[in-house]
Amino acid sequence: MSPEILTALFFGSLLLFVFLGVPLAFVLGGVSAIFLYFTWGVDGFYMVSSRVWSTMNSFTLISVPLFVLMALILERTGLAQALYRMMHLWMGGLRGGLAIGTVIICTVFAAMVGISGAAVVAMATVALPAMIERGYDKKMALGCINAGGGLGILIPPSVVMIIYSMNTGVSVGDLFAAGIVPGVLLAVLVGLYIAVRCFIQPQLGPALAKSERASWPEKFASVKAVTLPVMIVAMVLGSILSGIATPTEAAAIGVLGALISAVVHGTFRFSMLHEAVVRTLGISAMIMWIFIGAHVFSTAYSAMGAQELIEGLVMHIPGGALGALVVMLGIVFLMGMFLDPIGIMLITLPVFMPIVNHFGFDPVWFGILFIIMMEVGYMTPPFGFNLFYLKGAAPDGVTMGDIYQSVVPYVLVILFGLTLIALIPSLALWLPGVLS
Repeated sequence: MSPEILTALFFGSLLLFVFLGVPLAFVLGGVSAIFLYFTWGVDGFYMVSSRVWSTMNSFTLISVPLFVLMALILERTGLAQALYRMMHLWMGGLRGGLAIGTVIICTVFAAMVGISGAAVVAMATVALPAMIERGYDKKMALGCINAGGGLGILIPPSVVMIIYSMNTGVSVGDLFAAGIVPGVLLAVLVGLYIAVRCFIQPQLGPALAKSERASWPEKFASVKAVTLPVMIVAMVLGSILSGIATPTEAAAIGVLGALISAVVHGTFRFSMLHEAVVRTLGISAMIMWIFIGAHVFSTAYSAMGAQELIEGLVMHIPGGALGALVVMLGIVFLMGMFLDPIGIMLITLPVFMPIVNHFGFDPVWFGILFIIMMEVGYMTPPFGFNLFYLKGAAPDGVTMGDIYQSVVPYVLVILFGLTLIALIPSLALWLPGVLS
């Protein structure tokens, strides 16, 4: 059978079962195993087992459950409430100040936990009711949480970056360093959008009444809320970027920092720790099964010769390197509406990386663009993950329609930021170059 027909059948089967709601690990592993058997026979499974064994022996992989555990502990410490109170006191007197402060808190959370859902759930629980109560436009409030929460997979430490590194061979440290400036840039752009929009239309984000504004002693007293976040960021990110610790060792340090935070806030309970550990086990097991399915997928994909076919098709896209980049990012954008980032990476990277190498793209720079586009996918209907995190934690009266409508301007802002990074690669590559 020709590679063209095999490719159509292979990817058609994958998409069919994904849209039918079959778990991604079983889709990748099951469909790929069938195609692998009929192309290479039983011998193909020996290669799969060899690849899986090599991946599971990776020391870096241990950092994934550790960062997940750190995030789950921090969700329960009361840190989000303390940070929001500080931002409320400092930013509430500005038009749109509570929304801008929410984006800042999401950025801080991103630098602590490495996943998207933690900041979205925390801010939907704490900040969203406060903004709505104070007359903020519902779509403005929902959109800032959606956009800010997405930074969790871009600003290091990022679980997604670790998995990207494992699949491409790119240095985790370089990726972490490359994500800092783009992450801050996107946060600033979102904050500027809110500020400009609320300056033009004050009713969207009214400033607090003078009677509700804090005194300077209250403001300075609230600054202690950032002490623990700064400590955790310094412990985790500083140890990696300075070369003192590997990502896995830094993740273990981060878990220690999260536990200290829980003790300081008086929220540490053994029942809380038990629940966080059990949830970490479930999430990590899901990730590992997807990994195994992805190895079967990549082996079957190679066996069919489909990779050469798709590479050839992409090479003939009008626009050369730019056209290929747009198509690859467009595919990630569409997949992000339906699949989780780990699944997207494990499906697409075996196809994309030879193309990236062919056109001479810097793999670190491409990785940042790739992750930003997955961040956009997290934000967009119909099945972007942040949308459902928001709906699950939002107060009564917030509909899925409200959440869908809030997305558009923030997606445009993020895409504008992505365009800047694509046109000015040094925004992503300057800091890794300085630290190397």
